[in-house]
Amino acid sequence: MKDDNTVDMIKLMRQLFPICRSITGNGVRETFKILREVVPLQVIEVPTGTQAFDWTVPKEWNIKDAYIKNSKGEKIVDFKKSNLHVVSYSTPVNEKISLSELKQKLCTYPELPDAIPYMTSYYKENWGFCISHRQYEQLKEDTYEVFIDSSLEDGHLTYGEYIIPGKTKDEVLVTCYICHPSMCNDSLSGVVVVAKLAHTLMKKFSDKPRYTYRFLFVPETIGAITWLSKNKENVQHISHGIVVTCIGDKQQLTYKRSRRGNAAIDKIMEKVLKDENVPHAVVDFFPNGSDERQFCSPGFNLPVGSLMRTAYGKYLEYHSSADDFSIISEKSLEGAVDVLLKTVEAIEINRIYVNCNPYCEPNLGKRNLYPTMGAGKKKSTQLEAIKWTLNFSDGQHDVVDIAIRSGLSIFDIAAVIPLLVDAGLLRVA
Repeated sequence: MKDDNTVDMIKLMRQLFPICRSITGNGVRETFKILREVVPLQVIEVPTGTQAFDWTVPKEWNIKDAYIKNSKGEKIVDFKKSNLHVVSYSTPVNEKISLSELKQKLCTYPELPDAIPYMTSYYKENWGFCISHRQYEQLKEDTYEVFIDSSLEDGHLTYGEYIIPGKTKDEVLVTCYICHPSMCNDSLSGVVVVAKLAHTLMKKFSDKPRYTYRFLFVPETIGAITWLSKNKENVQHISHGIVVTCIGDKQQLTYKRSRRGNAAIDKIMEKVLKDENVPHAVVDFFPNGSDERQFCSPGFNLPVGSLMRTAYGKYLEYHSSADDFSIISEKSLEGAVDVLLKTVEAIEINRIYVNCNPYCEPNLGKRNLYPTMGAGKKKSTQLEAIKWTLNFSDGQHDVVDIAIRSGLSIFDIAAVIPLLVDAGLLRVA
């Protein structure tokens, strides 16, 4: 791993973009080889056939080449020009077919006629090609050669994991998915943001943090399900979780609450976004989307929310070749990292405290915690924070609760806590 204090997310995205990834295969391993230059990931391989709750780890898919040629021998579709041209998990084929037969194997995106759609057939053996709708409409009667040099064999599902050990076993889970090929917002934006977050925290935490931080880079759905099946007995340690996806476009941030709706991570994320004056929306949990639907399934119901910008399926370029660098903003990526770093800071300082002098207001003046001249109209943020913290440090409200109730920021409340502890007015519950 390179010893570098900075991670250029756009540069990293450009390295990862050309790789043909799927839910299994060498493209995933190549991706992890690059990511390990940024984060010291442990790469785990789970064999084909492994049972994961109601699912089974599928065969491993790899592809070397694919094309469609017309009768003149001209390649009219070439996998080497865009790996989106082949339906992911396509079985091998080498045939000559008519136009009508070919059209049954073609996928297009009429709403975006110049884009190549992204299509998959993970769990039913099939094959197909994806082309622009404009090209589809221009196809002529001919005999076409269709060729896919792929393999579907017993192998492994591959995922990556990095853990920063904390002082406690309580965990903060940050996860993204690595299976989508050659699309920027979905899902490379999540990958590079989580990689930079992990890299930054690795450098920042010179001493052990309070929480253990676990970063997961998994193939979507089957990867999360497989990880959960292998870690079923330990997931009770997850105190906060965030799935990061579709976070690089130029729109405002969106936070999707956990299934619980009022988990600590929900309160913290919403308060951080508000405190930092970040344009954002907050939506309740719904059982579609990304891997939060696995972590929040009824049997687990973990406190895992999701941070994104424009949600999956809600932007025109979604799941197509138009999801390219033109819709990505470096400012958006950096802004997401900043919000996540603030969230980590808030998680670390969020505790429940108890007022050691709960009967009426303590005399702050004799402890040098009150302005020497009082009764003016101008309010002191520090004094407001002190009063709110003392009043609501009753063993039931944590720092974030007090910040929400008072309208002050999490960090305004946190700033006065050491003063009150040193004055003997506050202790950890």
